[in-house]
Amino acid sequence: MSCSRQALRCLPLLAAASFGTTTGAVSQTPMSVAAEENFRRDPNGTVLGRLNPGASLIGVSREGGWVEVDLEGWIWLASVEADTTGELDLAVSVSGGENLRDAPRGSIVGRLREGALLEELERSAQWARVRRRGWIWSASVEDRAGVAGSTSSGARPPTGTADGPPPSSAPAGYARVGALGSPILTAPDGDTLAVVEPMGEVQIVSREGSWARVRVEGWMWTPPSDASAGTEPTVESAALTPADLDADPDAHVGRVVSWTLQFISLEQAEAVRTDFFEGEPFLLARFGGPEGPFVYVAVPPERLAEVQGLVPLERIAVTGRIRTGASALTGTPILDLLALESIRGAP
Repeated sequence: MSCSRQALRCLPLLAAASFGTTTGAVSQTPMSVAAEENFRRDPNGTVLGRLNPGASLIGVSREGGWVEVDLEGWIWLASVEADTTGELDLAVSVSGGENLRDAPRGSIVGRLREGALLEELERSAQWARVRRRGWIWSASVEDRAGVAGSTSSGARPPTGTADGPPPSSAPAGYARVGALGSPILTAPDGDTLAVVEPMGEVQIVSREGSWARVRVEGWMWTPPSDASAGTEPTVESAALTPADLDADPDAHVGRVVSWTLQFISLEQAEAVRTDFFEGEPFLLARFGGPEGPFVYVAVPPERLAEVQGLVPLERIAVTGRIRTGASALTGTPILDLLALESIRGAP
């Protein structure tokens, strides 16, 4: 895989993931976090915390693009309380969460959210050694077997931090990241998609507070198979329906579909919808017509004006990339909008 002007460091398992997209055990494999990433209760489920590059993990199993892992570390006792649910031993009790360290007063390996439940292993003075089993996106971890050293720990700075050159060194509408590089997330506080190399440039599409939606163009090596050599790639609209996604939600993530939908309303995502970032606009629609299953279509900020004129019950042709086959809250498929066209004269 080759990325434009070396702006992106493609994650170690993103292009050729050793865990694949199957289900099975990973035999207690020592792993480390390759890029800053969410640590979740379930695959694509509730976020328990965020882990820094270099954090040590033990692999347990895999499911689709997710790896189940055991995370251990030390946490300040004053920031936890007894778990009243009886599920585990302790719960993070402070607003804003608490750091997890590799030793008492040691290096920070991540930060756990308020309410995260933990198994207590031992105590030392004002510290507790804890363990939690959870899930992490497989592209953001690497197998430590045979690897000399590990990625340095510590959270990456946000894009355009002070360790880089002044903003004037980048073209108008672009930003240059600092000397430590920066991850690109699927959404604010989302999962890591790729990592911008130090001094790499990204195009800024829009801003929301301290977050910027960015675009990076590049090339990747995708030779055609023998069966498809000499043919043009096609949208998979005829092959996939919401029913196919419901049957195997993880199998089709990232594929492009073109569906006829009936528009119902333009919504904004609440915090409880963990497959979106809070406030992200999306279309509520039905596949095929008024009796079809619901579909969510996430709308990028630069296309918001395009959809604000849609009329309820209007039929639309949508081309989108599958974000998830089944949202965590409702089980509804979510597409990222690529193209939209009104179907005039349709009932």
